[in-house]
Amino acid sequence: MSTTLPAGLQNFSLVGKLALITGSSGGIGFALARGMAAAGAAIVLNGRDAGKLAKVARQLRDEGYTIHESSFDATDSASVREAVAAIEKDIGAIGILVNNAGIQRRAPLEDFKESDWNDLIQTNLNSVFFSAQAVARHMIPRGQGKIINICSVQSELGRPGIAPYTATKGAVKMFTKGMAIDWGKYGLQINGLGPGYFKTEMNMALVNDEKFTDWLVNRTPSRRWGDVEDLVGAAVFLASDASRFVNGHILYVDGGVTATL
Repeated sequence: MSTTLPAGLQNFSLVGKLALITGSSGGIGFALARGMAAAGAAIVLNGRDAGKLAKVARQLRDEGYTIHESSFDATDSASVREAVAAIEKDIGAIGILVNNAGIQRRAPLEDFKESDWNDLIQTNLNSVFFSAQAVARHMIPRGQGKIINICSVQSELGRPGIAPYTATKGAVKMFTKGMAIDWGKYGLQINGLGPGYFKTEMNMALVNDEKFTDWLVNRTPSRRWGDVEDLVGAAVFLASDASRFVNGHILYVDGGVTATL
């Protein structure tokens, strides 16, 4: 498959880059993997379910893309370090990391289970720290690298029943800024991508809730749910040389939700 870009758009090319995307066997992670592959990157897919990972990897290879697999638990620091070391040794230098692994839990705050709180912190926040640190330790000596942390409109806005999720995504926003401050001097760019409400497996209960969908569409200036493909252009921008002087920024792709009351 040709990945040649016209003159003037070469800075957006990801040819020659290797991207590791956590939680990329479905949803937003899978869409970003396909989009970055279309821009020329070789992709390392990640997920805990090796069977599901192999299935989606075959799908992308059949589309003509260069795809590798690394089935590790992004919430386990030792597993992350071992997997990153293996990728660097056996596949190549990781030039792009997308911290996409994430979960949602909904409940009234007064009834929120401690186990669900811990799951959110472990998956939505700890995995970002573990993966970013492990990859950055390889990027820093090379003097270059791109890290994209998947934030959310809930990095800025709240909704009933998801206060702990909002806490994790707010933390990822500020952690992104902190990473840029600490690692920018080494030639790394660390930015966040903040999706609004997108049609994904994690949101299907809301998509199918007619009352919520009516509220959301009327609340969103673009008057629709997001499709995961809407995130690809922003992700490629943040992963490419086109964003070489963008650091510590959160790019919201939300149809305008964060712009309006």
